Amino acid sequence: MSAHTLAAARPSAATVAASRKNLRRFLALDALVSGGNGLAYLAFSGPLGELLGVGGPTLFELGAVLAVFGLAVGLLAARPRPPRPAVQAVIDINLAWTVLSVLALELWFEPTTAGYVWIPLQAATVLGFAALQLTTLRRLPK
Repeated sequence: MSAHTLAAARPSAATVAASRKNLRRFLALDALVSGGNGLAYLAFSGPLGELLGVGGPTLFELGAVLAVFGLAVGLLAARPRPPRPAVQAVIDINLAWTVLSVLALELWFEPTTAGYVWIPLQAATVLGFAALQLTTLRRLPK
């Protein structure tokens, strides 16, 4: 393989910088949405639990998890160069959340109509975050 071919395979400094910036943006958006959901679930677990058919105590616990997750992802997004293993962990957690959300509809929860709309919508949003984060992470050199 020639030096020219190797150089063409490496992303340019501008591409790497743009990818890092985008990754931080996608992490920050994830942090805002996840943290915001968490705070809403904590503050309004009773009424939202009834609305969704999830139950107030369960929604309160999920809210606590999401609030902590949102804070952790926000701290990661604030770093100029988020570490690859930490970003991969966020992606993996988002993928697990997506799968568990879909399973919860049938196995654990007895959702209302609003729950049957909200839970898959939330899972799709989280899956979107994971896809954006993974695609951008792959553009960065290892």
